[in-house]
Amino acid sequence: MTTLTVLAADTGEDVNPLIPETYDIVWSVVCVAIIGFVFYKYVVPRLMKVLDERADKIEGGIKRAEAAQEEAQLTLQQYQQQLADARLEAARIREDARTQGQQILAQMRVEAQTESDRIVAAGHSQLEAQRQQILTELRAEVGQTAVDLAEKIIGQSVSDEAKQAASIERFLTELDRSNAGIGVGR
Repeated sequence: MTTLTVLAADTGEDVNPLIPETYDIVWSVVCVAIIGFVFYKYVVPRLMKVLDERADKIEGGIKRAEAAQEEAQLTLQQYQQQLADARLEAARIREDARTQGQQILAQMRVEAQTESDRIVAAGHSQLEAQRQQILTELRAEVGQTAVDLAEKIIGQSVSDEAKQAASIERFLTELDRSNAGIGVGR
Protein backbone atom coordinates (compact mmCIF):
# COMPACT_ATOMS: atom_id res chain seq x y z
CA MET A 1 0.00 0.00 0.00
CA THR A 2 2.77 2.25 0.47
CA THR A 3 3.64 2.04 -3.20
CA LEU A 4 0.27 3.33 -4.21
CA THR A 5 0.51 6.07 -1.73
CA VAL A 6 3.91 6.97 -3.06
CA LEU A 7 2.71 6.97 -6.67
CA ALA A 8 -0.32 8.98 -5.76
CA ALA A 9 1.82 11.42 -3.93
CA ASP A 10 4.14 11.79 -6.94
CA THR A 11 1.44 12.60 -9.45
CA GLY A 12 -0.54 14.68 -7.11
CA GLU A 13 -3.88 13.35 -8.33
CA ASP A 14 -6.40 11.34 -6.54
CA VAL A 15 -6.35 7.88 -8.18
CA ASN A 16 -9.07 5.39 -7.49
CA PRO A 17 -7.47 1.99 -7.26
CA LEU A 18 -10.72 0.24 -8.28
CA ILE A 19 -10.98 1.87 -11.68
CA PRO A 20 -8.49 0.50 -14.20
CA GLU A 21 -6.53 2.59 -16.61
CA THR A 22 -7.97 3.42 -20.01
CA TYR A 23 -5.46 1.34 -21.94
CA ASP A 24 -6.40 -1.68 -19.76
CA ILE A 25 -10.07 -1.18 -20.56
CA VAL A 26 -9.35 -0.84 -24.30
CA TRP A 27 -7.23 -3.96 -24.47
CA SER A 28 -9.74 -5.87 -22.35
CA VAL A 29 -12.54 -4.89 -24.76
CA VAL A 30 -10.41 -5.94 -27.76
CA CYS A 31 -9.67 -9.34 -26.14
CA VAL A 32 -13.32 -9.87 -25.24
CA ALA A 33 -14.35 -8.95 -28.82
CA ILE A 34 -11.83 -11.38 -30.33
CA ILE A 35 -12.90 -14.15 -27.93
CA GLY A 36 -16.60 -13.35 -28.62
CA PHE A 37 -15.99 -13.45 -32.40
CA VAL A 38 -14.17 -16.80 -32.18
CA PHE A 39 -16.86 -18.13 -29.83
CA TYR A 40 -19.67 -16.91 -32.15
CA LYS A 41 -17.93 -18.16 -35.32
CA TYR A 42 -16.83 -21.64 -34.14
CA VAL A 43 -18.29 -22.67 -30.79
CA VAL A 44 -21.91 -21.50 -31.16
CA PRO A 45 -22.48 -23.26 -34.56
CA ARG A 46 -21.11 -26.53 -33.18
CA LEU A 47 -23.21 -26.14 -30.03
CA MET A 48 -26.31 -25.41 -32.15
CA LYS A 49 -25.53 -28.42 -34.35
CA VAL A 50 -25.26 -30.72 -31.30
CA LEU A 51 -28.48 -29.26 -29.85
CA ASP A 52 -30.30 -29.70 -33.18
CA GLU A 53 -29.09 -33.30 -33.44
CA ARG A 54 -30.29 -33.98 -29.91
CA ALA A 55 -33.62 -32.33 -30.65
CA ASP A 56 -33.96 -34.45 -33.81
CA LYS A 57 -33.08 -37.59 -31.88
CA ILE A 58 -35.56 -36.74 -29.16
CA GLU A 59 -38.30 -35.84 -31.66
CA GLY A 60 -37.50 -38.94 -33.73
CA GLY A 61 -37.55 -41.05 -30.61
CA ILE A 62 -40.88 -39.56 -29.62
CA LYS A 63 -42.26 -40.16 -33.12
CA ARG A 64 -40.96 -43.74 -33.11
CA ALA A 65 -42.42 -44.27 -29.67
CA GLU A 66 -45.76 -42.86 -30.82
CA ALA A 67 -45.66 -45.05 -33.93
CA ALA A 68 -44.78 -48.09 -31.83
CA GLN A 69 -47.54 -47.22 -29.39
CA GLU A 70 -50.06 -46.86 -32.24
CA GLU A 71 -48.90 -50.18 -33.68
CA ALA A 72 -49.16 -51.81 -30.26
CA GLN A 73 -52.64 -50.34 -29.81
CA LEU A 74 -53.66 -51.64 -33.24
CA THR A 75 -52.21 -55.06 -32.43
CA LEU A 76 -54.02 -55.05 -29.09
CA GLN A 77 -57.31 -54.23 -30.81
CA GLN A 78 -56.73 -57.00 -33.35
CA TYR A 79 -55.90 -59.41 -30.53
CA GLN A 80 -59.02 -58.42 -28.60
CA GLN A 81 -61.13 -58.83 -31.76
CA GLN A 82 -59.63 -62.26 -32.42
CA LEU A 83 -60.20 -63.20 -28.80
CA ALA A 84 -63.84 -62.09 -28.99
CA ASP A 85 -64.27 -64.02 -32.26
CA ALA A 86 -62.67 -67.08 -30.69
CA ARG A 87 -65.00 -66.82 -27.69
CA LEU A 88 -68.02 -66.55 -29.97
CA GLU A 89 -66.80 -69.54 -31.99
CA ALA A 90 -66.21 -71.54 -28.80
CA ALA A 91 -69.71 -70.67 -27.56
CA ARG A 92 -71.19 -71.71 -30.91
CA ILE A 93 -69.24 -74.98 -30.86
CA ARG A 94 -70.36 -75.67 -27.27
CA GLU A 95 -73.97 -74.97 -28.23
CA ASP A 96 -73.69 -77.22 -31.29
CA ALA A 97 -72.13 -79.97 -29.16
CA ARG A 98 -74.86 -79.57 -26.54
CA THR A 99 -77.54 -79.77 -29.23
CA GLN A 100 -75.90 -82.81 -30.82
CA GLY A 101 -75.56 -84.41 -27.40
CA GLN A 102 -79.25 -83.87 -26.71
CA GLN A 103 -80.13 -85.31 -30.10
CA ILE A 104 -77.90 -88.31 -29.46
CA LEU A 105 -79.46 -88.79 -26.03
CA ALA A 106 -82.97 -88.57 -27.50
CA GLN A 107 -82.03 -91.04 -30.23
CA MET A 108 -80.44 -93.40 -27.70
CA ARG A 109 -83.55 -93.17 -25.51
CA VAL A 110 -85.75 -94.03 -28.48
CA GLU A 111 -83.46 -96.91 -29.43
CA ALA A 112 -83.32 -98.09 -25.81
CA GLN A 113 -87.12 -97.90 -25.53
CA THR A 114 -87.48 -99.80 -28.81
CA GLU A 115 -84.99 -102.43 -27.67
CA SER A 116 -86.72 -102.63 -24.29
CA ASP A 117 -90.10 -103.06 -25.96
CA ARG A 118 -88.63 -105.74 -28.23
CA ILE A 119 -87.07 -107.55 -25.27
CA VAL A 120 -90.32 -107.32 -23.28
CA ALA A 121 -92.31 -108.60 -26.27
CA ALA A 122 -89.84 -111.44 -26.77
CA GLY A 123 -90.04 -112.20 -23.05
CA HIS A 124 -93.84 -112.20 -23.17
CA SER A 125 -93.90 -114.47 -26.21
CA GLN A 126 -91.32 -116.78 -24.62
CA LEU A 127 -93.25 -116.71 -21.37
CA GLU A 128 -96.49 -117.52 -23.23
CA ALA A 129 -94.74 -120.36 -25.08
CA GLN A 130 -93.41 -121.74 -21.80
CA ARG A 131 -96.82 -121.34 -20.22
CA GLN A 132 -98.39 -123.27 -23.07
CA GLN A 133 -95.71 -125.94 -22.83
CA ILE A 134 -96.13 -126.22 -19.07
CA LEU A 135 -99.90 -126.26 -19.46
CA THR A 136 -99.61 -129.05 -22.03
CA GLU A 137 -97.24 -131.01 -19.81
CA LEU A 138 -99.44 -130.37 -16.80
CA ARG A 139 -102.52 -131.54 -18.69
CA ALA A 140 -100.70 -134.69 -19.68
CA GLU A 141 -99.55 -135.32 -16.11
CA VAL A 142 -102.93 -134.46 -14.61
CA GLY A 143 -104.59 -136.68 -17.20
CA GLN A 144 -102.24 -139.54 -16.40
CA THR A 145 -102.78 -139.02 -12.70
CA ALA A 146 -106.55 -138.98 -13.25
CA VAL A 147 -106.32 -142.22 -15.22
CA ASP A 148 -104.18 -143.78 -12.50
CA LEU A 149 -106.65 -142.66 -9.87
CA ALA A 150 -109.56 -143.89 -11.94
CA GLU A 151 -107.88 -147.26 -12.35
CA LYS A 152 -107.32 -147.48 -8.60
CA ILE A 153 -110.90 -146.47 -7.87
CA ILE A 154 -112.43 -148.76 -10.48
CA GLY A 155 -109.98 -151.46 -9.84
CA GLN A 156 -109.47 -152.27 -13.43
CA SER A 157 -107.25 -151.00 -16.13
CA VAL A 158 -108.38 -148.36 -18.49
CA SER A 159 -106.23 -149.32 -21.41
CA ASP A 160 -107.94 -147.80 -24.33
CA GLU A 161 -105.92 -144.73 -25.26
CA ALA A 162 -108.76 -142.98 -27.04
CA LYS A 163 -110.98 -143.40 -24.01
CA GLN A 164 -108.14 -142.33 -21.82
CA ALA A 165 -107.50 -139.14 -23.82
CA ALA A 166 -111.23 -138.31 -23.91
CA SER A 167 -111.51 -138.83 -20.18
CA ILE A 168 -108.48 -136.61 -19.54
CA GLU A 169 -109.87 -133.86 -21.76
CA ARG A 170 -113.26 -134.01 -20.11
CA PHE A 171 -111.67 -133.91 -16.66
CA LEU A 172 -109.48 -130.92 -17.51
CA THR A 173 -112.37 -129.07 -19.14
CA GLU A 174 -114.46 -129.55 -16.03
CA LEU A 175 -111.49 -128.45 -13.94
CA ASP A 176 -111.10 -125.31 -16.05
CA ARG A 177 -114.80 -124.53 -15.72
CA SER A 178 -114.75 -124.95 -12.01
CA ASN A 179 -111.69 -122.66 -11.75
CA ALA A 180 -113.37 -120.05 -13.97
CA GLY A 181 -116.51 -120.22 -11.85
CA ILE A 182 -114.49 -119.72 -8.69
CA GLY A 183 -112.70 -116.73 -10.21
CA VAL A 184 -109.25 -118.21 -10.50
CA GLY A 185 -107.78 -117.39 -13.91
CA ARG A 186 -104.91 -118.79 -15.80
